Amino acid sequence: MASRKQTIPNDSRNFGERPAKRAKVDDEREASTSSAEPSNGMEDITRAARLLEGEEGLEDEVEPGQSKNEPRASDLYLDTINRALLDFDFEKVCSVSMSNINTYGCLVCGKYFQGRGRNSYAYAHSIHDDHHVFINLETAKVYVLPDGYLVSDPSLEDISFVLNPSFTKTSTSTLSSSSHLLKPSYDLSSKPYLSGYIGLNNIKRNDHMNVIIHSLLHIPPLRDYLLLSSFHGKESELVKRFAALAKKIWNPRLFKSQVSPHEFLQEVNRASAGKFRLEQQGDPVEFLGWLLNRLHKDMGGTKRKNSSIIFSTFQGELRVETQQVVVRPDSTGSEKPQFDIDRDIKATVSPFLFLAVDLPPPPLFQDTIEKNIIPQVSIHSVLAKYDGVTTQESAGQLRRYKCQRFPQYIILHYKRFTKNAFVEEKNPTIVTFPLRGVDFREYLDAAPTHPPTVYDLIANVTHESVAGTTRDKENTIWKVHLRAAGGGGEGEKWFQIQDLIVEETRKEMIFLGETVLQIWERRAANANGNASMKMDVDRR
Repeated sequence: MASRKQTIPNDSRNFGERPAKRAKVDDEREASTSSAEPSNGMEDITRAARLLEGEEGLEDEVEPGQSKNEPRASDLYLDTINRALLDFDFEKVCSVSMSNINTYGCLVCGKYFQGRGRNSYAYAHSIHDDHHVFINLETAKVYVLPDGYLVSDPSLEDISFVLNPSFTKTSTSTLSSSSHLLKPSYDLSSKPYLSGYIGLNNIKRNDHMNVIIHSLLHIPPLRDYLLLSSFHGKESELVKRFAALAKKIWNPRLFKSQVSPHEFLQEVNRASAGKFRLEQQGDPVEFLGWLLNRLHKDMGGTKRKNSSIIFSTFQGELRVETQQVVVRPDSTGSEKPQFDIDRDIKATVSPFLFLAVDLPPPPLFQDTIEKNIIPQVSIHSVLAKYDGVTTQESAGQLRRYKCQRFPQYIILHYKRFTKNAFVEEKNPTIVTFPLRGVDFREYLDAAPTHPPTVYDLIANVTHESVAGTTRDKENTIWKVHLRAAGGGGEGEKWFQIQDLIVEETRKEMIFLGETVLQIWERRAANANGNASMKMDVDRR
């Protein structure tokens, strides 16, 4: 015992070097079994018991003059870290036990393991595979196993930022400005990318959900709310994972210029009871409706206006007037039913998150000259449904619609698919629209104090499939057009994203696709309190 105590001051550990492999564990075992000092006997017995039980967290050795809570710096194993293999996009569960409790990521091979005690899978991996650097996926603390000591090194900060990106109000204030286009980022392979406009991995058949994720995460109020969030309370797992996905998409320091939505979509599958799955093609409009309502509920929203960021951003009010259809004896078969002011008209006002727009039916027969002509219609002709004059007949009732209040962001759903008794049909009609300056005043019945009604397009979801009028879900491709910056002119750019393919697109080509969903942003008022009435595709 005396000779052992005499050699401790000359131990290499007192000179800031990493202890020899397993040296710390062996020293602790010897101390717990052969120490003869009465004052430390009980502490050594307790410590040995914890080690043998594999309890979480081997205690760090404390050097002379070093605080017990102070992390111990070491860099001998840091050169084994392989950043190219690190991927924090997938669900954080142990690759052996499939448990999500106390999970660590190996910074050498990228695999996930549970715990770091002596009986844990991470501990066994460090010995069998000679991989020694692990990061706690919850706290982002880095440990060296099997020695079990904490590592504090500035070179690990980039890994922590990729695992848990953080944003400030200053960093989010420029994401929608033209200055953001001038600040490209670079991944590990020196490939440039623009944060926010990156590809989402199509794991199996989830491209219809990818376009909705991109569209929502480019709405500035919702985007900034998620980027600045720090959820550690009773928020649902869906909200937490959606915020984490938003931070990854807008992260300017990614290792790879793409993101996998796997972790978020796994929670979507659970929360929707299997309605929206990775391996099954679906309808983006159905997913959008479910996601908005579920996020509103999970964020503590109620039926009141502005009770959540979802309602304050997307919710408007619509007045619906209905009247029973009465067939007059003197009417001919070709006459369309009209509202009769002499009879009662029932009016109801209800909230909406998006407006459904009907497309005119395509012609049934075309001659040989026009057989390849695709019908086109302007956006104002299909929005006439909400002018308060156009009537629709359904189930023996006449209806007409007029908006009472427009939200800051209007979501339009073009009803391109209809079902009959035999097949689901697709309407190939092209809707023409400008990118800027669409005035919705004609479809609003509100006081003059209502905010401006001029809107600019910010997101556009299109559908592509084989030619014909029958919907083919198996060969469907979903794309989204996203606006970068704004204000028109050369400072405004548009990107087309299809899964991992991100490319800049010409503004004149956007309306040529079969649009299914659009999000319009209210134009800010000028100094006189009114929005510019100019309708244009681009400023020259």
